Parts: sequence; C-alpha cells; structure tokens
Amino acid sequence: MFHLKEMLQKYKIPLLTVFLVLFIDQFIKIYIKLNYPLGEAVRVCGSWFILHFTENPGMAFGMEFGGDYGKIMLSVFRILASIGGILYIRYIGKKGEHPGFIFSVSLILAGAIGNILDSAFYGILFSESDEFNKAVFMPSDGGYASFLHGRVVDMFYFPIINGTFPDWFPFWGGEPFQFFRHIFNFADASISCGVGVILLFQKRFIKAEVFDTPKEESTSESIEEPNNTSSTN
Repeated sequence: MFHLKEMLQKYKIPLLTVFLVLFIDQFIKIYIKLNYPLGEAVRVCGSWFILHFTENPGMAFGMEFGGDYGKIMLSVFRILASIGGILYIRYIGKKGEHPGFIFSVSLILAGAIGNILDSAFYGILFSESDEFNKAVFMPSDGGYASFLHGRVVDMFYFPIINGTFPDWFPFWGGEPFQFFRHIFNFADASISCGVGVILLFQKRFIKAEVFDTPKEESTSESIEEPNNTSSTN
C-alpha cells in the first residue's frame, strides 16, 4: 500500500494528464458519435469554428495511410509507441526531469492512446455512422468493424482563412486555399500541444550538466628578499 501511494505521488503529473486528456477526448468523441450523423456540421463561433463530424481510418488530422494493411500497421505502431512512451515517462520520472517536460511527454502519450482507443474498440462498440443515421452503442447485430479496424472520430474544424493563391505562386497559382482545412480531435490537439511546448521551452527543460572543476590551489608567490651583502673594505 505504501509503495502504491509513493508511486502515485511520484508519477502524479503523467497519471493526471493522461487521465484527464483521455476522459475529455473520449467524452467528446462518444457524444459526437451518438448525437450527430456523419458529415454533420454545426457552427460554434461564426464561420471559423465548426463542429464537423468526420471519421478517418488513418493518421492524425484526417490523413489516411495505406488501406487495411496500412491501418493495421499504423495501429500496431501506435501501440508500440505508446508502450515506449510509458517506459520513457518512467525513465524521465526517475531521473527527476523538469515537470514541464514530463507534462509535455504525457500530453503526447495521452493523445496517442486516445486515437488507439478509437481504432481498437469503436468498430466493435458502435454501429456504422452515415449521413442519415446516428451511431448506436453496443448494437444487437454487432459493430461496424473488427478489432483494430475502427475509425478515428474527428470533429474540430477551423477554416480561419479562405483565399486564393496569387497567379505568380509556384504550382498552386490561382487555386483556392484554406487555413486551417484539416479536421482533428482533442487527442490530436494534445499531441500538437505537447510537441509545441517541448519546442518552445526545450532550453528550460534540458538539464545543464554540472562540471566539477577542481579548485585551483592558490600558490603563494615566493618573494625573494634582497640579499643584504655587507661590503667589506
């Protein structure tokens, strides 16, 4: 019991961070999936913040990766990376690294686990979402996919800037562009924030090595006293 209490105290930053991120991420995803049909878009703040329910079988920010085999490979990679992240947090915790660095790595780990949960279990737990029907939790006829074949739920859409590339712009001259066009979820945002904080504050996080320089021994200069030689006549 004492050992468990000591461990919880030592790793309270990563434990709290991962728990809170996973709770918020999964709450939002399950709420969206059960209450909105696929493709539903709800304006939250004008035309620049929209809740837009989408699902993707691949990487973060709506990007895809290599079909079914790519999906399996990506899921396995995420699981292995998460295990590595847990071991790394244990390592930096023992080393006594900066709390901000531990927090940032925990954000990245939590985001990775959040998307793993979608891929691993959502296909089993939910019915298919489409543009006409909302998903059902634990449907009687089974879920829409097998283990590790679930789709990641995305919903945050920030089309802040809409415009057109100038004609002189290489490759895309005259074509429309949008910033930010990717749709993402809370787990993706957690990963991005963790990476961003590390990049911004890396100098504070890196421990400066202390070099023990031997103290210089003070050498007393010998002052030669002038020889008083008596001159004899």
